[in-house]
Amino acid sequence: MREPRRPLLPHLHLLLLLLSLLSSSAAAPGAGAGASPRTSGGGVARSIADMAWPTKCTWLPWPTCGKSHSYTLDTKEAVSAKDVSRKEPISGVIALKASMKYFDADFFNDSKLREMEDGAKEFNVPAFRDNRKLVALENGGLHNPSALVFKSSWSDESKISENKSFQYPHTSSVHRPSKDEDIAFMSIIELGELIRTKQVTSRELTAVFLRRLKRYGPIIESVITITDDLAYKQAKEADDLLEQGKYLGPLHGIPYGLKDIIAVPEYKTTWGSRTFENQILDVQASVYKRLKSTGAVLVAKLVTGSLAYDDIWFGGRTRNPWNIEEFSTGSSAGPAASTSAGSETAGSITYPAARCGVTALRPTFGTVARTGIMSISESLDKLGPFCRSAIDCAVVLDAIRGKDAGDPSSREVAIEDPFHVDIRQLTVGYLDSAEMEVVHVLSAKGVKLVPFKLNYTVQSVQSILNITMDVDMLAHFDNWQRERHDDDYEAQDQWPVELRRARLIPAVDYIQAQRARGKLIREVRESFTVDAFIGNVTDWELVCLGNLVGMPVAVVPTGLKSIKNPPEGGTRRRTTVTTGIYAPPDHDHVALALAMAYQSVTDHHKQRPPIDDLGPGDDIQR
Repeated sequence: MREPRRPLLPHLHLLLLLLSLLSSSAAAPGAGAGASPRTSGGGVARSIADMAWPTKCTWLPWPTCGKSHSYTLDTKEAVSAKDVSRKEPISGVIALKASMKYFDADFFNDSKLREMEDGAKEFNVPAFRDNRKLVALENGGLHNPSALVFKSSWSDESKISENKSFQYPHTSSVHRPSKDEDIAFMSIIELGELIRTKQVTSRELTAVFLRRLKRYGPIIESVITITDDLAYKQAKEADDLLEQGKYLGPLHGIPYGLKDIIAVPEYKTTWGSRTFENQILDVQASVYKRLKSTGAVLVAKLVTGSLAYDDIWFGGRTRNPWNIEEFSTGSSAGPAASTSAGSETAGSITYPAARCGVTALRPTFGTVARTGIMSISESLDKLGPFCRSAIDCAVVLDAIRGKDAGDPSSREVAIEDPFHVDIRQLTVGYLDSAEMEVVHVLSAKGVKLVPFKLNYTVQSVQSILNITMDVDMLAHFDNWQRERHDDDYEAQDQWPVELRRARLIPAVDYIQAQRARGKLIREVRESFTVDAFIGNVTDWELVCLGNLVGMPVAVVPTGLKSIKNPPEGGTRRRTTVTTGIYAPPDHDHVALALAMAYQSVTDHHKQRPPIDDLGPGDDIQR
């Protein structure tokens, strides 16, 4: 829209004012002695440089137009002509001066701002552009990882012993159920035994899960791509190996899904975004490679919130299987609603697992390599399993953990075998937010339970995470924003707002946030006087703290409660109740062992969501 045309009178007033100043400049002290402004040539700019300049120039409203046009001049403290070029701000400096307040750095005088402007033009901007050409033309952070590597371990890595596989519990007397529904809710260990004993083939099992994905996927909006052809090919390979007497372990022939930020060759990896809806990456993610080597069968690419944020994606919004009127939350919405492999930067495993009532593990940072995975933050991103039980989570973790050359943050973490942890030797704290049933069950099993509180003085935990996550994300999607794709983003109050704000975070303050993060980690380490602790898994402060520190947490369902405002005729829809079992970095085995102990005497994790039978009085549209 064009600027409205202004009345002539104010301009005439300014012209008369300017002529008055010019005519008096010859009488000004030191007139003609000052250096000319940086504007080349003579004329008005030159004349202004040759006169004294008042220190106070205040715009006053002009009554005929409602704009601010006239000057009132205070000449009590005039600036000598020789200082004009140094102190008089030109338009670029004025803009720079105004913008510095957004960086909390508005303490520079005009001369220094002019110097900064020159430096930015001559050095900073060309360097920025050169670096972007080198590493930022491809979005998603799949290539050129940062040389700054976050180390989450609290131990001396030189003392790490050989990384050995877990010794899984033996399951005997497992028989194939007559109904597919019952097969679908069996654990990995149980399904693995059915395959090993040839009571079911991988191809048969794959068909069961593909039918379920096609039936329930559209209802809960959890599936982006069903990989039928690949699934049946991998299932046949698993069956053929078994016929040859080669059994690869408990994941042999087991169907699974991957969050759609994980690259699989020849299949779309959409990142949940309409911008990348047809993207096919010629990359094989390390986690997919590891699962394939165990004989597992990929049946689907599951929904991620757009660019791994929340549960809104280009095809809709993923729903909660326990209450399909609600949403799954978190970017691992599809995996949580379907059980599979997901990721977390800030709550994307814990939140959807809690909402959907499934067991999940957010591992220690660096335990699972992220090669071939869309990146939000290289010092925060983690991959972990969503499963039926803690035992299943341990099996999957054992398969996917390990270092990969494409991820400098990944490590060979020598996690102990969770199936051989003597929990009676553990001291476990519980926060005020802990589900007390978990406390009582573990106490009855011989664990020493004590009241606990993490003590730290850092007050900016949430802002440290936001600064880290947003700046890192913007670095990975710099080109996406520059090409204005943020205008097409599915939820305009999410990434678009945060990434625009991230443009105003200086490198200095990003580094200060990392220093504050280091202080937080030291304080948490000093106050972590127990082997593990139990607490709310969706408390935002604790979510931020856990991710900044890099500590693992096992999410376990602990019950169900009535939904808010149920229909008058009643409903079988429920709200899930969960808790988290947190351990120090590299002690995932402790969290898993405690979760397995709790689930050994409870059945909350075995409950089935009422998607097919909401109750006769519940007429919600599915």
